[in-house]
Amino acid sequence: MANHDLIGCNIACDILSFDVRLVFDTTTVIAAIRSDAGASRRVLVAGLERRFTMLVSVPLLIEYEAVMTQQEHLVASRMSVADVAILLDAVVAVAERVALQFLWRPLLSDADDDMVLETAANGRADAIVTFNRRHFAPVTGQFGIDVLSPSDAVYRLEKTS
Repeated sequence: MANHDLIGCNIACDILSFDVRLVFDTTTVIAAIRSDAGASRRVLVAGLERRFTMLVSVPLLIEYEAVMTQQEHLVASRMSVADVAILLDAVVAVAERVALQFLWRPLLSDADDDMVLETAANGRADAIVTFNRRHFAPVTGQFGIDVLSPSDAVYRLEKTS
């Protein structure tokens, strides 16, 4: 919830309390746990620090967990299943949970991408953060949602803070 939702405010307050709302594709989350030096890690940490509003839905969290706990990702990230649970609990603690009131399936070629798009559309996201930008390009314009690479998301966050 933005500051202006808590108190009466005018247009100046709206400008000062700009809040970016982002949804992460699973590829971004996986890259964040596999490399501690990349933009994906930086944008995930920024979300955990509440520098923007991270949006999640139940189906998206289930997808994150299912992929993060695959053996190849556990080995590469040096994480255990318990570590993944702790990280996802931290995400849930800071993220805004999105109820999926409207479903638009199938719109994209990958059903997992539909899940990300539905979370973004229902959560009024500013952008989806993904490495698969071309997967979302055909439909995000109709929802008014940008598609950013993790490095573009980091740049946007640094520019607005």
